[in-house]
Amino acid sequence: MSLISIVVPCYNEEEVLPLFYEEIQKIMEQMRQEHSHLTFELLFIDDGSKDKTLSILREMALKDSRVRYISFSRNFGKEAGMFAGLENATGDYVVVMDADLQHPPAFLPKMYNYVKDGEFDCATTRRVSRKGESKIRSAFARTFYKIMNKISQTEIVDGAQDFRFMTRQMVDSILSMKEYNRFSKGIFSWVGFKTQYIEYENVERAAGTTAWSFWGLFRYSLEGIFAFSTAPLALASLLGVISCLIAFVMCIVIIIKTLAFGDPVAGFPTIMCVMFFLGGLQLFCTGILGQYLSKTYLECKHRPVYLMRENEEIYRSRQDS
Repeated sequence: MSLISIVVPCYNEEEVLPLFYEEIQKIMEQMRQEHSHLTFELLFIDDGSKDKTLSILREMALKDSRVRYISFSRNFGKEAGMFAGLENATGDYVVVMDADLQHPPAFLPKMYNYVKDGEFDCATTRRVSRKGESKIRSAFARTFYKIMNKISQTEIVDGAQDFRFMTRQMVDSILSMKEYNRFSKGIFSWVGFKTQYIEYENVERAAGTTAWSFWGLFRYSLEGIFAFSTAPLALASLLGVISCLIAFVMCIVIIIKTLAFGDPVAGFPTIMCVMFFLGGLQLFCTGILGQYLSKTYLECKHRPVYLMRENEEIYRSRQDS
C-alpha cells in the first residue's frame, strides 16, 4: 500500500472548507478505483484562524479517520503552515495545496501518474495566465520573477505554484533545510529533483476572500530576494563605488573652475543637494545591510518555525475524558 498525504494550510477558510472536502473526497475515491493500493490522509494546518475553521476541522476529524489537523497557537504564516504539514505528513507521497480550490484537486490523478514510476520526483502546476488578478499585481509578479532569476542562482519558474505532488525523498530534502526565514518557492527549486510542470489557466477562489494583500505579497517577495540572493549587498557596494567616483570627479571640476576660471563655487544649494543625496544613499545601503543582519539575528535565535496548540489526537482525548 502507498499512502498519499494531502497537506492543506488554512487561514480563515470556513466558507470554502466544506466545498474543498467534498471535492477532494471525489478525487480520492476516483484514484482509489484506478489504483487500489493507494490510501490517503488529509492533514489540515490551521494557521491561527479567527473564524470557525478549527471547529469545522474538529468535526471532520471526528467523522473521517483520514482527516488530521494541527492548530497553531497563533498565526505564523503560510510558510510555517507548509513546513508543519511536510514535517507531520507520514505518506510515501506528499501533496501541498490550498483549500480555496484555486489548486484544482482534479489535477491529482495526472500528477500521480507523473511521479509514480520514478521518472519525476515532483509534479507541480504553472499558471499560464493571471486572469482575475489586477494589472498592477500581475505586472509586479512578472517583474519579481524576472529580477529573481537574474540575481539568484536558484531558478524560479514564472507562474509556478505551491501546489505540488512530491516523493518522500524530496520532502525529506526540503525538511533538512531548517532555516527560520523560509521561502518555499526558492526551497523547492534549490533542492533540485526532477520536476514536471503542468500548465493551466488561473482559477478563482471558490468562496471567501484571499488573505494576501498587495503589501503582503511585496514583503513576501523581499523575503525571497534576501533568502536566495546576495545581489542587494553587491548593489550597495556598487553604489558606494559610484558615489566615490562622482565625488572625485566633482572635486576635480570644482578645483579647475576655481583656479582656471575664477568661477565661484555655489554654496548652500549645492551643499544641501549633496547632503541629501549622500544621506539617502547611506540610509539605503544601511537598510540593505540591516535586512540581512535581521535575518541572521532571527536564525541565531533558533526559534521554532511554529507552535502547536491542538491536533486531532488532543481533541479526541478531551472528548473522551
